[in-house]
Amino acid sequence: MPAALVPLPLLTLAAVVVVANGIAWAAFRIDKAAASAGRRRISERSLLILTALGGLGALWAMVGHRRRHKTRKPRFVIAAVLAAAAQLAALMYLLAPAAWSILR
Repeated sequence: MPAALVPLPLLTLAAVVVVANGIAWAAFRIDKAAASAGRRRISERSLLILTALGGLGALWAMVGHRRRHKTRKPRFVIAAVLAAAAQLAALMYLLAPAAWSILR
C-alpha cells in the first residue's frame, strides 16, 4: 500500500507496533540464551509486560526457531495469544478503511 494512501498516524502506530514486537521478540531470545548459559535472566514480570505490548513478537519468540521458550507456562501462552489476537484485530480495524478505499 503506498504511503500516501495511509494516514500518518496509522504509519506511526504501525511503526510503534513493529518496534514493540521486535523488543518483545529480542527480550525472549535474550532470556532463552541466558537460561541456556546459566546466566541471570529477565524477570517474568518484565517478560509478561513485554508480551502485553508486543504479543506477536513474544509469540514468535516462544514457539519459533525450534526453541520453545516459556511454552510450559500457561500465563505466558495465554497472554501472548490474547495480545497477538488484539494486535491483529486492531490492525484489521485500523487498516480496513484504507484497504476499502484502495479496492474501490
